[in-house]
Amino acid sequence: MNTLGTSFKITTFGESHGNCIGVVIDGCPAGLRINVDHIQKELDRRRPGQSSVTTSRSETDTLEILSGIFHGYTTGSPICMIIPNKSTDSSFYEENWMYPRPGHADFTAYYKYGGFNDNRGGGMFSGRITASFVIAGAIAKQLLSESLNIKILAYTSSIGGISISPTNLTEIIGEVDQNIVRCPDPVKAKEMINAIEKAKQEGDSLGGAIDCVAINTPIGLGEPLFDTLEGDLAKAIFSIPAVKAIEFGAGTKFSQMKGSEANDQYLVANGIIKTSSNNSGGILGGISNGMPIIIKTTLKPTPSIRKHQNTINIVNKNEKDLSTQGRHDPCIVPRAVPVIEAVVAIVLADHAIKAGFIKHVLEKLE
Repeated sequence: MNTLGTSFKITTFGESHGNCIGVVIDGCPAGLRINVDHIQKELDRRRPGQSSVTTSRSETDTLEILSGIFHGYTTGSPICMIIPNKSTDSSFYEENWMYPRPGHADFTAYYKYGGFNDNRGGGMFSGRITASFVIAGAIAKQLLSESLNIKILAYTSSIGGISISPTNLTEIIGEVDQNIVRCPDPVKAKEMINAIEKAKQEGDSLGGAIDCVAINTPIGLGEPLFDTLEGDLAKAIFSIPAVKAIEFGAGTKFSQMKGSEANDQYLVANGIIKTSSNNSGGILGGISNGMPIIIKTTLKPTPSIRKHQNTINIVNKNEKDLSTQGRHDPCIVPRAVPVIEAVVAIVLADHAIKAGFIKHVLEKLE
């Protein structure tokens, strides 16, 4: 339910307008030096109130460490970290709790939990909860980088029908965070910003897509048949609110290919077996093959919009015209970029420990 992973395991908790949100990480190897500033930097990339194309909710998202880290190193015991919620306005939700917002989980959550769910700001179904993913992902990134030199980078590839061509990680390192939509193409980024601001003025929102690349992944991550690397990555990514589609490698383009076009042919480069193309996206048979892992994630437009939409009173079934008020992202894609990186890192760390590529104690004190 609210736990992901088996060897590197995370459990998230909290709600959008509750006291705090947080995460417990179990199974992180002892001896990992934790860079708290790096974790905070990752949180700052995701936090609300960053720019004109994000929600105006102002949260500092200041990290608090409760357990599992001693003298700057992981101890091997569960790591617990929280972020207090300090800028909440629940008035709209208190007045309209009986009117589910179209496109949100309000309707399904009410029936699933018999009306006992916390609906303020979407509760546990809010994008706010993904800050806990970013905390755990920042630690997973450090673990993967120091142990296996695995690097993970995501970027905005499409917003509102404005798209860029796929690119490789080496071409865009350092470019992603140079603009507020996290698109490495500066010309397309300006078009995306204009499109978001136009939708915002109209009381509407936009969806888009995020591409993610992971390099230096060893051959052999993945546990077929039911805990494949693709399957676990998809499960983790689908836990992010607004995600509606995932593709690996060529993805849906496979339907237009012949086998001779789709197959990644083998070659030897500098004594290492590689493939001449990477249509498989770095995964074959649910197992990593050493090539870059390539994932495209599609996110729907933010459901909370000022435009009037039809809904019903969940109690008496009367219809109502609803305009969602409050502070909402006109496009969630830019803030979801670090979240995608985080969940990919969490899954890769889990599989790397499970497969024996990362030890349970990284280094011993002398």
